[in-house]
Amino acid sequence: MTDIRRQLDAAPMGRLQIAAIILCILLNALDGFDVLAISFASPGIATEWGIDRAALGLVLSMELIGMAVGSVLLGNLADRIGRRPTILGCLVVMAAGMAAATQAWDVLSLSAIRLVTGLGIGGMLACTNAMVAELSNARARSLAVAIMAAGYPVGAILGGSVASQLLVSGGWRDIFLFGGIVTAIFLPVSLWLLPESIGFLLQKRPEGALMRINRLLVRMGHAPASTLPPLDSTAPKPAFATLFSPSLARTTIVLTLAYFCHIMTFYFILKWVPKIVVDMGFAPSAAGGVLVWANVGGLAGSLLLGALSWRLPVRGLVMVAMVASTVLVTLFGQGQTTLAGLSLVAACAGFFTNGAVVGLYALVAQSFPTAVRAGGTGIVIGIGRGGAALGPILAGFLFTLDFGLPLVALVMASGSLVGAALLAGLRPRPA
Repeated sequence: MTDIRRQLDAAPMGRLQIAAIILCILLNALDGFDVLAISFASPGIATEWGIDRAALGLVLSMELIGMAVGSVLLGNLADRIGRRPTILGCLVVMAAGMAAATQAWDVLSLSAIRLVTGLGIGGMLACTNAMVAELSNARARSLAVAIMAAGYPVGAILGGSVASQLLVSGGWRDIFLFGGIVTAIFLPVSLWLLPESIGFLLQKRPEGALMRINRLLVRMGHAPASTLPPLDSTAPKPAFATLFSPSLARTTIVLTLAYFCHIMTFYFILKWVPKIVVDMGFAPSAAGGVLVWANVGGLAGSLLLGALSWRLPVRGLVMVAMVASTVLVTLFGQGQTTLAGLSLVAACAGFFTNGAVVGLYALVAQSFPTAVRAGGTGIVIGIGRGGAALGPILAGFLFTLDFGLPLVALVMASGSLVGAALLAGLRPRPA
């Protein structure tokens, strides 16, 4: 009897698998733009509504809080009803939220809209991370997850370039309108190209599972199976409690805390760069350019870490990237006075901060079994990003206390160093 999982792990990937992985990369790129839309728009929002840094920090964190809830709840939902329907639902929420942001009239209304939009964004990332891991064969799994995560800065780069042009010719609402249109376009594309995960179908065994799996195997270019393999009686149940059982609790807690600490540093750079640059006297469009360079560096770091993961252990690569990000984010706050200098340091900081995030996603995909992969990813990203929502708020609070940029950058950079120390105690599960 053919073991379908082993067959998929050993065989070269078919065209449908590759196309679906590329689609997940693009969906993550969409996430990258949707998250950072508020960052590109923040100088215009602050000017139009006359809000201070503390209030702006709260607005900047709203979708992160939504992402926390969305990652945890929708990640667990994906383990129960499937990756594909959850991803499609997330796209609907994201498109509606981006469109609604164009109609916001004050801080409270925009904050509520971004909170709801964050639900879809958070669920999307938990689902696509699990989907890519389950679509890939064994050899390409870590690389595929790393490249998927690299879609995030691609979206920020391309979307940021468009946003900068929109800010020159229009207003901040145009950024959200653009994002809503592009998000809506991905709905029919995903309906057409995105299959359900065979790993999920094997684990869940819905009615007609063998027929559905064979249909997918044929579309992927693999031989159909005559029967389903027996259910693994030792496989964990798709429930929150499983993630904190004796076999998985250490992994869940360490990865969540490491992600929590590092992502505070990551989002300090992504959320505050435009406002910091504008406060130095540069135009909002120029500030968007500096943020684009931070994401160019992030893309390069993602791709390099993904390539190195073919030869080197992912955990060690992530720890090195975290230590380096501590140094570069601290340096960002130390007296850069020109756009060129700001762009260079921001790009280097983005290289290491985003490289570490990509590595963390690969570690998460390795560390959780299929039955709880989306839920485990959701817990790590959800709780991590819920805490990361404190990052922009904390930075805004420190600025309000008249702490200078050098000290604020040093405080916010320390999160990456703590994350690296936590990963030193992680014992990954076998691949």
